[in-house]
Amino acid sequence: VFGVRCLVLSGGRGTRLRPLTFSLAKQLVPVANRPILGWVLDRVAEVGVRDVGVVVAPDTGWAVREFVGDGGEWGFRVEYIVQEPLGLAHAVKVARRFLGDDDFLMCLGDNLLGSSIRGFVDRFEGEGLDGLILLKEVEDPRRFGVAVLDGEGRVVRLVEKPSEPPSNLALVGVYVFSRRVHEAVDRIRPSWRGELEITDAIQEMINMGCRVGAEVLDSWWIDTGKKDDVLTANAVVLDEYVVRDVRGEVVGSRVEGRVRVEEGARVVDSVVRGPCVIGRGCVVENSFIGPYTSVGDGSRIVNSSVEYCVIMEGSVVENVERLEESLVGRNARVARRGGRGVVRLHVGDYSEVEV
Repeated sequence: VFGVRCLVLSGGRGTRLRPLTFSLAKQLVPVANRPILGWVLDRVAEVGVRDVGVVVAPDTGWAVREFVGDGGEWGFRVEYIVQEPLGLAHAVKVARRFLGDDDFLMCLGDNLLGSSIRGFVDRFEGEGLDGLILLKEVEDPRRFGVAVLDGEGRVVRLVEKPSEPPSNLALVGVYVFSRRVHEAVDRIRPSWRGELEITDAIQEMINMGCRVGAEVLDSWWIDTGKKDDVLTANAVVLDEYVVRDVRGEVVGSRVEGRVRVEEGARVVDSVVRGPCVIGRGCVVENSFIGPYTSVGDGSRIVNSSVEYCVIMEGSVVENVERLEESLVGRNARVARRGGRGVVRLHVGDYSEVEV
């Protein structure tokens, strides 16, 4: 069993996912009808951690607490740590009392991985490292913290969101640290963004002579910061985890492939093609639900065709000839009324509509 501690970062403002994140922590946006944070905590639980500090923002922390509770679902104890979003290294600073002098695993609550991190943590312990970072080759490194490795795979340099990236190896938001990270965090200053960057802290550890290793991930990784990322994550998770499980009522309909229809849902005169999930208490009527779609609990899809979408709980899609690649928030309504070609909208700040 690894150490005793893990820090899971579930703060941040989620500006790239507005307007959803005006009222919802970005880590609670669902993929395959389960909050992203739930999938992250599954990975943490596999490592055998006993105590988890969940870092939350002052305004959305209540919702994260509501979902995670006391951690019993995963078999660990939870302590909540409130942080104004001032950087990942700042989160480590704020969590200093919780972490003590223990080695600890740190994960971002909105990044999904396609493989276990058990071996990653074992390597940290086996090699007696002070830091170990997980990397992934990406097409556009300018969006991420980037690492440069030497010939033996040791980290020699880190840069945060470089305009001219020195490599294509992005930090994927999973780290293991010894207590020496605290000394490094105390020595760094805020970046041009006004944040204490974890890349700067790791660079400072290297400057201090600490042993910092890296591992390159060979499975998929998705940073769910934007709408398209959420849709991709939804598709990948549905593909990997959904099995055919029809518990709801199916009347005069075809349910094809790997489809989960939860209890209390009704599918009437429709075609549902997997992989997809229809949540509890949903009504799907005279509609087509295509692959890679998750329909949240209590939603209604009527006289519509929906494909490659995340429809969150309590929403209504009605008389829409084709809805695709869309992210529909909680209790939203998407409907076509009147003659062909007529669209009536009530759209909030920061929304995006393509008709």
